[in-house]
Amino acid sequence: MFIFLVPMIALFYFLILRPQQQQVKKHKAMIESVKRGETVVLSNGMIGKITRVETDEAMVEIAQGVNVRVIKTMIADVRNRTDVAAANDAKA
Repeated sequence: MFIFLVPMIALFYFLILRPQQQQVKKHKAMIESVKRGETVVLSNGMIGKITRVETDEAMVEIAQGVNVRVIKTMIADVRNRTDVAAANDAKA
């Protein structure tokens, strides 16, 4: 019984736990390095530009003159200014 338990635990660790820990570490580093002027995607899908950064919160401009205060952990992605958005004119 012990012979089957050790490989199962190792498999569980390398396929599930370790990748999840690396993903959390990468997201935390991204959140800590966010700066004013960067374009971000929030966890609810909104895209905006950061106007102010505090320790736990950030002010994000989602439309001209519309600023919302968000918790920094709710930032899902930081987009580079050099990224080109895909065109929506492709016909299916």
